[in-house]
Amino acid sequence: MDAQLVAFTGIAAGMVAMPGADFTVVVRNALASRRAGVASAIGVAGGLLVHTALAVAGLAAVLVAVPVLFRTLQIAGGVYVLYLGVRAVRSALRPRPVVADEGGTAADGTRRGLRQGFLTNVLNPKAPVLFLSLLPQFVPAGAPVLPRTLQLATIVVALALVWFPLVALLVDRLGPWLRRPRATRAVEGVTGGALTALGATLLVQPLAH
Repeated sequence: MDAQLVAFTGIAAGMVAMPGADFTVVVRNALASRRAGVASAIGVAGGLLVHTALAVAGLAAVLVAVPVLFRTLQIAGGVYVLYLGVRAVRSALRPRPVVADEGGTAADGTRRGLRQGFLTNVLNPKAPVLFLSLLPQFVPAGAPVLPRTLQLATIVVALALVWFPLVALLVDRLGPWLRRPRATRAVEGVTGGALTALGATLLVQPLAH
């Protein structure tokens, strides 16, 4: 058994499952509908696929080496996450009987969930740095780099494709309780506050330099 591969899988699982903007966006969309939640989960996995592909290709190194590009991505990511957070907080403060899918058809909600999940992850500036620093640690000395990093990247994306849809399905399963007016507003408020804080943090870091 490849001990390094097992160790990487454990670390990657912890990284993927760690609550953050991705988790929060999936939960919020799953409250709207199961399809929107699962679509958001797939969007997050798509964002991870982009980050791992960049790390494998070595393009993430360019992003880290050019501070202007990195800070631009930080600001873009912060603005988007902050935007989602403010929308969620406003939704929590606006009384309504049930969680609405913000209008439109089920297909609209699915596309919106997919887009939000993807953009929330792909605009996270810390992800490329994390992958760039983590993946090389699990490439054995003398081993071909490209096949190994592709293997590691596949593990990360596969874990995301398992974890985030499970989160969406669990939230949907608890839907009858979570979609009660008070519970809905509480969850919207918590997730909105978390996204707002994360977005503000992403904005403050580059602007402070």
